[in-house]
Amino acid sequence: MKVIVAEHAGVCYGVERALKLAVEASGAEGPVHTLGPLIHNPQAVEGLRGKGVEVASRLDEVSEGTVVIRSHGVDPAIIEAARAKGLEVVDATCPFVRAAHTCASDLVAGAYSVIIVGEAEHPEVEGILAHAGGKALIVQSAADLPAKLPSRRIGVVVQTTQSLARLEEVVSALLGRVTELRVCNTICSATAQRQAAAADLAARVDVIVVVGGHNSGNTNRLAEICRSVNPNVRHVETADELRAEWFADAETVGVTAGASTPDEQIRGVIAAIEALDGDGA
Repeated sequence: MKVIVAEHAGVCYGVERALKLAVEASGAEGPVHTLGPLIHNPQAVEGLRGKGVEVASRLDEVSEGTVVIRSHGVDPAIIEAARAKGLEVVDATCPFVRAAHTCASDLVAGAYSVIIVGEAEHPEVEGILAHAGGKALIVQSAADLPAKLPSRRIGVVVQTTQSLARLEEVVSALLGRVTELRVCNTICSATAQRQAAAADLAARVDVIVVVGGHNSGNTNRLAEICRSVNPNVRHVETADELRAEWFADAETVGVTAGASTPDEQIRGVIAAIEALDGDGA
Protein backbone atom coordinates (compact mmCIF):
# COMPACT_ATOMS: atom_id res chain seq x y z
CA MET A 1 0.00 0.00 0.00
CA LYS A 2 1.43 3.34 -1.08
CA VAL A 3 0.85 6.45 1.04
CA ILE A 4 0.84 9.78 -0.82
CA VAL A 5 0.75 13.14 0.99
CA ALA A 6 -0.93 16.13 -0.62
CA GLU A 7 1.40 18.77 -2.03
CA HIS A 8 -0.08 21.37 0.33
CA ALA A 9 -1.23 20.15 3.75
CA GLY A 10 -1.04 21.14 7.40
CA VAL A 11 -0.41 24.31 9.34
CA CYS A 12 -0.59 27.60 7.50
CA TYR A 13 1.29 30.81 8.32
CA GLY A 14 -1.58 32.25 10.38
CA VAL A 15 -1.82 29.17 12.62
CA GLU A 16 1.95 28.87 12.96
CA ARG A 17 2.13 32.54 13.94
CA ALA A 18 -0.69 32.18 16.49
CA LEU A 19 0.98 29.17 18.12
CA LYS A 20 4.32 31.00 18.25
CA LEU A 21 2.74 34.06 19.89
CA ALA A 22 0.91 31.92 22.44
CA VAL A 23 4.07 29.99 23.37
CA GLU A 24 5.98 33.27 23.74
CA ALA A 25 3.18 34.63 25.93
CA SER A 26 3.43 31.58 28.18
CA GLY A 27 6.61 33.04 29.62
CA ALA A 28 4.87 36.20 30.81
CA GLU A 29 4.30 37.02 34.45
CA GLY A 30 0.86 36.14 35.74
CA PRO A 31 -1.77 33.84 34.22
CA VAL A 32 -2.10 33.50 30.44
CA HIS A 33 -5.39 32.72 28.71
CA THR A 34 -6.52 32.44 25.13
CA LEU A 35 -9.97 33.86 24.50
CA GLY A 36 -11.58 30.70 23.21
CA PRO A 37 -9.46 27.88 21.70
CA LEU A 38 -6.50 29.49 19.92
CA ILE A 39 -7.07 27.28 16.87
CA HIS A 40 -9.55 24.53 16.07
CA ASN A 41 -7.23 21.67 16.97
CA PRO A 42 -7.90 20.05 20.37
CA GLN A 43 -4.47 18.40 20.56
CA ALA A 44 -2.63 21.67 19.92
CA VAL A 45 -4.81 23.46 22.48
CA GLU A 46 -4.05 20.76 25.04
CA GLY A 47 -0.34 21.15 24.26
CA LEU A 48 -0.59 24.87 25.06
CA ARG A 49 -2.35 24.05 28.33
CA GLY A 50 0.70 21.96 29.22
CA LYS A 51 2.76 25.13 28.81
CA GLY A 52 0.48 27.07 31.16
CA VAL A 53 -1.78 28.67 28.55
CA GLU A 54 -5.39 28.11 29.64
CA VAL A 55 -8.58 28.68 27.66
CA ALA A 56 -11.19 31.22 28.78
CA SER A 57 -14.55 31.12 27.04
CA ARG A 58 -15.38 34.73 27.98
CA LEU A 59 -13.41 37.83 28.88
CA ASP A 60 -15.05 38.09 32.29
CA GLU A 61 -13.28 34.83 33.23
CA VAL A 62 -9.93 36.66 33.03
CA SER A 63 -9.12 39.10 35.82
CA GLU A 64 -5.35 39.53 35.43
CA GLY A 65 -2.34 38.64 33.34
CA THR A 66 -2.32 38.14 29.58
CA VAL A 67 -5.08 37.36 27.15
CA VAL A 68 -4.24 35.99 23.69
CA ILE A 69 -6.73 36.77 20.93
CA ARG A 70 -7.37 33.64 18.89
CA SER A 71 -6.41 33.29 15.23
CA HIS A 72 -10.08 33.65 14.23
CA GLY A 73 -10.17 37.25 15.50
CA VAL A 74 -12.78 38.96 17.66
CA ASP A 75 -15.04 41.98 17.91
CA PRO A 76 -12.70 45.00 18.38
CA ALA A 77 -14.80 46.00 21.39
CA ILE A 78 -13.52 42.89 23.18
CA ILE A 79 -9.91 43.96 22.74
CA GLU A 80 -10.78 47.44 24.04
CA ALA A 81 -12.52 45.89 27.04
CA ALA A 82 -9.52 43.66 27.79
CA ARG A 83 -7.16 46.64 27.79
CA ALA A 84 -9.60 48.61 29.94
CA LYS A 85 -9.35 45.78 32.52
CA GLY A 86 -5.58 46.23 32.58
CA LEU A 87 -4.87 42.98 30.76
CA GLU A 88 -1.88 42.50 28.49
CA VAL A 89 -3.29 41.73 25.03
CA VAL A 90 -1.48 39.56 22.49
CA ASP A 91 -3.35 39.72 19.19
CA ALA A 92 -2.85 36.46 17.29
CA THR A 93 -5.54 37.21 14.70
CA CYS A 94 -4.56 35.65 11.37
CA PRO A 95 -3.47 38.35 8.86
CA PHE A 96 -5.93 36.95 6.29
CA VAL A 97 -8.75 37.23 8.81
CA ARG A 98 -7.66 40.77 9.56
CA ALA A 99 -7.94 41.53 5.83
CA ALA A 100 -11.54 40.26 5.92
CA HIS A 101 -12.19 42.59 8.89
CA THR A 102 -10.82 45.54 6.94
CA CYS A 103 -12.89 44.65 3.90
CA ALA A 104 -16.08 44.44 5.97
CA SER A 105 -15.38 47.83 7.56
CA ASP A 106 -14.62 49.39 4.16
CA LEU A 107 -17.85 48.04 2.67
CA VAL A 108 -19.89 49.56 5.49
CA ALA A 109 -18.02 52.85 5.11
CA GLY A 110 -18.87 52.76 1.40
CA ALA A 111 -22.59 52.40 2.20
CA TYR A 112 -22.86 48.85 0.89
CA SER A 113 -25.21 46.32 2.48
CA VAL A 114 -22.85 43.52 3.52
CA ILE A 115 -23.30 39.82 2.86
CA ILE A 116 -20.86 37.42 4.55
CA VAL A 117 -20.41 34.01 2.94
CA GLY A 118 -19.66 31.70 5.85
CA GLU A 119 -20.90 29.82 8.90
CA ALA A 120 -23.04 31.98 11.17
CA GLU A 121 -21.81 30.58 14.49
CA HIS A 122 -18.14 30.32 13.55
CA PRO A 123 -15.94 32.67 15.63
CA GLU A 124 -14.25 34.08 12.53
CA VAL A 125 -17.61 35.03 11.02
CA GLU A 126 -18.71 36.57 14.32
CA GLY A 127 -15.60 38.78 14.19
CA ILE A 128 -16.26 39.79 10.57
CA LEU A 129 -19.86 40.57 11.49
CA ALA A 130 -18.68 42.88 14.30
CA HIS A 131 -16.45 44.76 11.84
CA ALA A 132 -19.48 45.13 9.57
CA GLY A 133 -21.31 46.92 12.36
CA GLY A 134 -23.29 43.82 13.34
CA LYS A 135 -25.76 44.28 10.50
CA ALA A 136 -24.52 41.94 7.77
CA LEU A 137 -26.49 39.09 6.24
CA ILE A 138 -24.73 35.72 6.68
CA VAL A 139 -25.25 32.96 4.10
CA GLN A 140 -23.60 29.59 3.50
CA SER A 141 -24.92 29.16 -0.03
CA ALA A 142 -27.03 30.86 -2.69
CA ALA A 143 -30.06 29.02 -1.30
CA ASP A 144 -29.75 31.08 1.89
CA LEU A 145 -30.22 34.40 0.09
CA PRO A 146 -33.57 35.99 1.02
CA ALA A 147 -36.29 36.78 -1.49
CA LYS A 148 -35.75 40.46 -0.72
CA LEU A 149 -32.16 41.68 -0.44
CA PRO A 150 -31.31 44.44 2.08
CA SER A 151 -30.55 46.81 -0.81
CA ARG A 152 -29.61 46.96 -4.49
CA ARG A 153 -26.05 47.91 -3.51
CA ILE A 154 -24.33 44.81 -2.10
CA GLY A 155 -20.83 44.14 -0.82
CA VAL A 156 -19.66 40.56 -0.30
CA VAL A 157 -16.93 39.32 2.04
CA VAL A 158 -16.14 35.65 2.62
CA GLN A 159 -14.91 33.57 5.55
CA THR A 160 -11.24 32.83 4.83
CA THR A 161 -11.69 29.05 4.87
CA GLN A 162 -14.67 28.86 2.50
CA SER A 163 -14.30 27.31 -0.95
CA LEU A 164 -14.05 29.44 -4.08
CA ALA A 165 -16.91 27.43 -5.59
CA ARG A 166 -19.19 28.47 -2.71
CA LEU A 167 -18.27 32.14 -3.15
CA GLU A 168 -18.79 31.98 -6.91
CA GLU A 169 -22.20 30.37 -6.40
CA VAL A 170 -23.39 33.21 -4.15
CA VAL A 171 -21.94 35.94 -6.36
CA SER A 172 -23.53 34.43 -9.46
CA ALA A 173 -26.92 34.37 -7.73
CA LEU A 174 -26.57 38.03 -6.78
CA LEU A 175 -25.48 39.40 -10.15
CA GLY A 176 -28.93 39.62 -11.69
CA ARG A 177 -30.53 41.03 -8.55
CA VAL A 178 -28.45 44.13 -7.78
CA THR A 179 -27.39 47.36 -9.44
CA GLU A 180 -23.96 47.39 -7.83
CA LEU A 181 -21.93 44.46 -6.49
CA ARG A 182 -18.53 44.67 -4.84
CA VAL A 183 -16.83 41.39 -3.94
CA CYS A 184 -13.88 40.93 -1.60
CA ASN A 185 -12.38 37.50 -2.17
CA THR A 186 -10.90 37.04 1.30
CA ILE A 187 -10.35 33.28 0.97
CA CYS A 188 -6.75 32.84 2.12
CA SER A 189 -4.18 31.49 -0.33
CA ALA A 190 -3.25 28.63 2.03
CA THR A 191 -6.87 27.47 2.08
CA ALA A 192 -7.13 27.61 -1.70
CA GLN A 193 -3.86 25.67 -2.11
CA ARG A 194 -4.92 22.96 0.34
CA GLN A 195 -8.34 22.57 -1.26
CA ALA A 196 -6.93 22.27 -4.78
CA ALA A 197 -4.23 19.82 -3.70
CA ALA A 198 -6.74 17.72 -1.72
CA ALA A 199 -9.14 17.47 -4.67
CA ASP A 200 -6.32 16.49 -7.01
CA LEU A 201 -5.04 13.80 -4.64
CA ALA A 202 -8.50 12.42 -3.79
CA ALA A 203 -9.10 11.76 -7.47
CA ARG A 204 -5.92 9.65 -7.72
CA VAL A 205 -6.12 7.36 -4.67
CA ASP A 206 -8.33 4.57 -3.37
CA VAL A 207 -8.78 6.07 0.10
CA ILE A 208 -8.00 9.57 1.38
CA VAL A 209 -7.49 10.46 5.03
CA VAL A 210 -8.10 14.04 6.13
CA VAL A 211 -6.28 14.93 9.35
CA GLY A 212 -7.46 17.72 11.64
CA GLY A 213 -9.88 18.82 14.32
CA HIS A 214 -13.47 17.65 13.94
CA ASN A 215 -14.36 21.20 15.05
CA SER A 216 -12.20 22.78 12.33
CA GLY A 217 -14.13 24.51 9.55
CA ASN A 218 -11.26 24.40 7.07
CA THR A 219 -10.59 20.70 7.74
CA ASN A 220 -14.26 19.79 7.37
CA ARG A 221 -14.27 21.70 4.10
CA LEU A 222 -11.30 19.63 2.88
CA ALA A 223 -13.21 16.43 3.69
CA GLU A 224 -16.26 17.79 1.85
CA ILE A 225 -14.19 18.62 -1.23
CA CYS A 226 -12.53 15.19 -1.19
CA ARG A 227 -15.94 13.46 -0.97
CA SER A 228 -17.02 15.28 -4.13
CA VAL A 229 -14.47 13.22 -6.09
CA ASN A 230 -13.93 10.13 -3.91
CA PRO A 231 -16.45 8.37 -1.63
CA ASN A 232 -13.72 6.78 0.48
CA VAL A 233 -12.86 9.74 2.71
CA ARG A 234 -11.94 9.38 6.39
CA HIS A 235 -11.62 12.42 8.67
CA VAL A 236 -9.57 11.80 11.80
CA GLU A 237 -7.97 13.96 14.46
CA THR A 238 -5.31 11.45 15.51
CA ALA A 239 -3.88 8.09 14.51
CA ASP A 240 -5.93 6.40 17.25
CA GLU A 241 -9.08 6.83 15.14
CA LEU A 242 -7.74 4.84 12.19
CA ARG A 243 -9.33 1.46 11.44
CA ALA A 244 -7.56 -1.30 9.51
CA GLU A 245 -10.72 -2.24 7.58
CA TRP A 246 -10.74 1.18 5.90
CA PHE A 247 -7.65 0.17 3.93
CA ALA A 248 -8.32 -3.55 3.37
CA ASP A 249 -8.53 -3.31 -0.43
CA ALA A 250 -6.54 -0.10 -0.93
CA GLU A 251 -3.42 0.07 -3.04
CA THR A 252 -3.00 3.82 -2.65
CA VAL A 253 -3.88 6.02 0.32
CA GLY A 254 -3.82 9.81 0.22
CA VAL A 255 -3.24 11.98 3.27
CA THR A 256 -4.12 15.66 3.55
CA ALA A 257 -4.60 17.93 6.54
CA GLY A 258 -6.29 21.15 7.53
CA ALA A 259 -4.46 24.43 8.03
CA SER A 260 -4.72 24.01 11.81
CA THR A 261 -3.08 20.57 11.90
CA PRO A 262 0.52 20.47 13.24
CA ASP A 263 3.11 18.42 11.34
CA GLU A 264 3.55 15.92 14.18
CA GLN A 265 -0.12 14.93 13.94
CA ILE A 266 0.21 14.33 10.21
CA ARG A 267 3.39 12.30 10.68
CA GLY A 268 1.69 10.22 13.37
CA VAL A 269 -1.21 9.34 11.06
CA ILE A 270 1.12 8.49 8.18
CA ALA A 271 3.22 6.22 10.41
CA ALA A 272 0.10 4.47 11.70
CA ILE A 273 -1.21 3.83 8.17
CA GLU A 274 2.14 2.41 7.13
CA ALA A 275 2.14 0.20 10.23
CA LEU A 276 -1.31 -1.12 9.32
CA ASP A 277 0.07 -2.10 5.92
CA GLY A 278 2.83 -3.99 7.67
CA ASP A 279 0.19 -5.85 9.68
CA GLY A 280 -1.47 -6.98 6.47
CA ALA A 281 -4.03 -4.24 5.91
